[in-house]
Amino acid sequence: MSLADTIRKTFVPIHREGYRFIAGFVIGSILLGILWEPFFWIGLLLTAWCAYFFRDPPRVTPVDDRLVIAPADGVVSAVGPATPPPELGLDGADRMRVSIFMDVFSCHINRAPVRGRISLIEYRPGRFLNADLDKASAENERNGLVIESPHGPVAVVQIAGLVARRILCWAEAPSEIAVGERFGLIRFGSRVDVYLPAGARPRVAVGQTAVGGETIIAEFGSDAPPPLVRVS
Repeated sequence: MSLADTIRKTFVPIHREGYRFIAGFVIGSILLGILWEPFFWIGLLLTAWCAYFFRDPPRVTPVDDRLVIAPADGVVSAVGPATPPPELGLDGADRMRVSIFMDVFSCHINRAPVRGRISLIEYRPGRFLNADLDKASAENERNGLVIESPHGPVAVVQIAGLVARRILCWAEAPSEIAVGERFGLIRFGSRVDVYLPAGARPRVAVGQTAVGGETIIAEFGSDAPPPLVRVS
């Protein structure tokens, strides 16, 4: 591997949404450093964190209609039946839900868990509770997408968290989307819920770390039970 390749693989790309925030941190660091030098170094650390937060690394996504892929980086905070938000226009019955909680150090780029046609996008204002709480699904600011997949409608809900103050979604409805394709971002600390149609078997457990665009969170067409796990 050449030096250029090593450098390119070491420095992860930064999403364009982060440029103005990084610039603001740099300017703030310089101005505060004029007042007191230690402020500059503190600001420099915060600038590095900001650049890290907006990282947008490439991912290797399995392309298989039987698989549902994690829409975000983070810790799986819930796996089990839950009712989708009413504005998504689903049948109102409980569906298998997989929730992924993103802290302020997670990569916050959101990706499509399945391929299909985006039939609906609905935004709802709300509160900014800790996104790790189950009631955040119903009470927090959120943005939901319904993707008509080969196995039925899959709902993906971006949920703002305690620190998050802006949900970004650059997908449009109606439109086609590929599995693993980037569709949004949430600033700064949040959660993504995936509501699955009948026939989907979860393949992750609460407490597991998921990698957006890579980790298989559910599977269609398999009779295998959810995996047994242990913490080691």
